[in-house]
Amino acid sequence: MLQVPKHWLPGLITLVLVSGCASTPAPETDHSSRYTIKQDRGPSGDYDISGLTDAVPRYEEPRRAGNKSPYTVWGKSYRVIDSNDGYVARGTASWYGEKFHGHKTSNGETFDMYAMSAAHKSLRIPGYARVTNLDNGRSVIVRVNDRGPFHGDRLIDLSYAAAKKLDYHARGTARVEVAAITVRPDGAMFLAGEPFEPTGKVQAPVQVASEPASAPAASGQALFVQLGAFSSRDPAEALLARARKATETPARLREVSTGSGRFHRVQVGPFPNEDEARYARNLLESRGFGQPIVLTDSH
Repeated sequence: MLQVPKHWLPGLITLVLVSGCASTPAPETDHSSRYTIKQDRGPSGDYDISGLTDAVPRYEEPRRAGNKSPYTVWGKSYRVIDSNDGYVARGTASWYGEKFHGHKTSNGETFDMYAMSAAHKSLRIPGYARVTNLDNGRSVIVRVNDRGPFHGDRLIDLSYAAAKKLDYHARGTARVEVAAITVRPDGAMFLAGEPFEPTGKVQAPVQVASEPASAPAASGQALFVQLGAFSSRDPAEALLARARKATETPARLREVSTGSGRFHRVQVGPFPNEDEARYARNLLESRGFGQPIVLTDSH
């Protein structure tokens, strides 16, 4: 047996320890990339969205952050539109979640996958939009504060929470219609260029001398509850059939041409006054028709 001098032992023990550390390095988190999660995902467990409300549109001063135009991503150039007013488009929606949660959005805000927000390539930010799942008729209102998605022909990226409210979080994508909501400094709102009042919005009282509380519509005009507006006729007819089964009030499909193209409006009415129209709107919303709007249209 080889005898080792006692004065060599400390050196040999040190050599063994160093050799062991070199051969089995401790695992470390890779922080070389912005995101430490390679594959995006939703939160663990079943996230409850029952109490989650839509984003509330409000007027916001125009900002330069996030609105540079043109801009380039992965060698491809994109342009930001001059105004969101009247914007309506159909396409594929995807969603993003935990990988990006807590990181900065394109306009410098912090992305929250539990908030009702979205990313869009060309809408001015911050802005608002109503997104409708064309396969199930569900709608949400989101605040657009980020750029993307830059994969294929996808139109919009919703937060995980918004995607779950539209019920496509499990499969990843859905066919949607995106309609921009614009707000003027006086608080007036427009959905794809049409007057709009989202459900739950608190209206400031309007004082009008010698006018009744619910003034009648002008000749040839009437109050309607609009359930949706589509560039394609098929989803409009499907929604019309649902409406006729859900209410005894007459429902119609009206085709209109606007500066943004031809649209098929699904409307219930007419109603003799605003109170009855609002009551019908609330009733239809409770029966699963998204966020219907009260508007004046040709009778």
